[in-house]
Amino acid sequence: MNDSASRRVRVRAPELVGKGGWLNTGGQQYTLADLRGRIVILDFWTFCCINCLHVLDELRELEEKHRDTVVVIGVHSPKFVHEAEHQSVVDAVERYGVEHPVLDDPELATWKQYAVRAWPTLVVIDPEGYVVAQHAGEGHVHAIERLVEELEAEHGAKGTLRRGDGPYVAPEPEPTVLRFPGKALLLPSGNFLVSDTTRHQLVELAEDGESVVRRIGSGARGFADGPAGLASFNEPQGLALTGDGFVVVADTVNHALRRVGLASGEVTTLAGTGRQWMQGAPTSGPAREVALSSPWDVAVFGGEVWIAMAGVHQLWTYDPEADTVRVAAGTTNEGLVDGPGAEAWFAQPSGLAATEDRLWLADSETSALRWVDAGGAVHTAVGTGLFDFGHRDGEAGQALLQHPLGVTALPDGSVAVADTYNHALRRYDPATGEVTTLATDLREPSDAVLAGDDIVVVESARHRLTRLRLPEEAVRVEAVAHRTQRAATEVAPGRLRLDVIFQAPAGQKLDTRYGPSTRLLVSATPPELLLKGEGADSDLSRDLELDPAVAEGVLHVSAMAASCDDDPANEYPACHVHQQDWGVPVRLVEGASDRLPLVLAGLDEGEGR
Repeated sequence: MNDSASRRVRVRAPELVGKGGWLNTGGQQYTLADLRGRIVILDFWTFCCINCLHVLDELRELEEKHRDTVVVIGVHSPKFVHEAEHQSVVDAVERYGVEHPVLDDPELATWKQYAVRAWPTLVVIDPEGYVVAQHAGEGHVHAIERLVEELEAEHGAKGTLRRGDGPYVAPEPEPTVLRFPGKALLLPSGNFLVSDTTRHQLVELAEDGESVVRRIGSGARGFADGPAGLASFNEPQGLALTGDGFVVVADTVNHALRRVGLASGEVTTLAGTGRQWMQGAPTSGPAREVALSSPWDVAVFGGEVWIAMAGVHQLWTYDPEADTVRVAAGTTNEGLVDGPGAEAWFAQPSGLAATEDRLWLADSETSALRWVDAGGAVHTAVGTGLFDFGHRDGEAGQALLQHPLGVTALPDGSVAVADTYNHALRRYDPATGEVTTLATDLREPSDAVLAGDDIVVVESARHRLTRLRLPEEAVRVEAVAHRTQRAATEVAPGRLRLDVIFQAPAGQKLDTRYGPSTRLLVSATPPELLLKGEGADSDLSRDLELDPAVAEGVLHVSAMAASCDDDPANEYPACHVHQQDWGVPVRLVEGASDRLPLVLAGLDEGEGR
């Protein structure tokens, strides 16, 4: 047994339990005993979470390369009420091209058994059924692959590795014209251009919103410029007309902006390198030399193309004159904070709509409608934070949305919101400060466009455009309020030891060549919860002091660690950034634990498990 194997902590893996059952297995139900002899990677995810979608993409190459030894299992653990619906999970698995078994765990039973605290979290189980690693956040696949290779060698030698086909069974494809469309655009011709996201294409539909005029993109996941039939996209989303016969496309999983000539169908790349932006990378510069991160929507505002950069909770801009990109608002911290652009916090901005003096945005993870003024300051119209959502009309300060993905400016100065997880179209009127419901019984609406006196809604999970009359009277619905299903963590009032667990992957060490290689940022909602310990520092452990007078709240923790290959002979070692943001709901209870461990990478041995 090698050194790293002998040092490894061995904790027996809890059973996989989920009330929703198994997907992508041809109807077969599985237990851990059925998977004995394979290396199992559990991916705790929820389909609203952009970091979870990043991890799905990171895992694809590892799954392919180690197909006969590794079984990846997605454990779907919902944040929003809508995500606990079984059909919604079925849709998401197809929508995002998940090609491994998924356990639908609507009651978070397995999440709790594995003491998971963050989306996404990856847990590695060895062929004998022991947990050998846990990683929170994204950017860990290189470390997991090295561990997989160690486990293959170790258990191959012991005779405990079983090779062969995995349990994945592909579902039958459905013959619809569109498949989980994302965004739509009304063209000058009166036709509609739709991002056919799951099929990696753009589709032009006639004025009826149904008849196909042409398809742009090969339909295969890829990143290639060229003529309409040869070019390729990777889960494209937002579309914006630039007024010169071109459309800008948010090519989400390619982390790029593409440009399509309407006359020719020719596709070129405007911005992005095809790689995902990570902390420490440039935040401005020549457009095709700066990495982007999951651009979800685009809109022309103030002479620039604004980008909803969902992957890093920011707004960026592309300047067509200078051919440059830059950060326009947001700090990369996830949450809801208004103010000057450089200080604002967003949470997966996913929909944009410009008027003359405002850029409206759907901030999905805070279930919020927000806007940017002409001076670049950020304001919130509807929404309170990461954990409050529902379907409630009335005065905007108490109204609730649920993970909206789209926003549309209406002729009277109000805005329509594609309230995705409420299956509704909502309206906010700045003149009255009121929120109303325009339509219900839509299925995951993700965008809407005006067409004359009608509004055409992208019904993403019904795979179609749906035309509605703009009603004069709002629909009346029963008010529903929700908080996220995650149980609050009970902690002792007063002193609380926060430990972020980070163990550099085998063969790597913390990179200290240019100063500290770790960073920890802590804040709280409400701010009064934290008497001591707020702010940024390089130490991954910190003593906090919680105010006993504040019964409950949320601790916001952002951690980063950089590790590099530990080989003195290598002049240019490969380096990796590990990063995760946690929003931990806490309840102050006398006698509860005075330590809060959060695993970034490794296993927490501080509790003597």
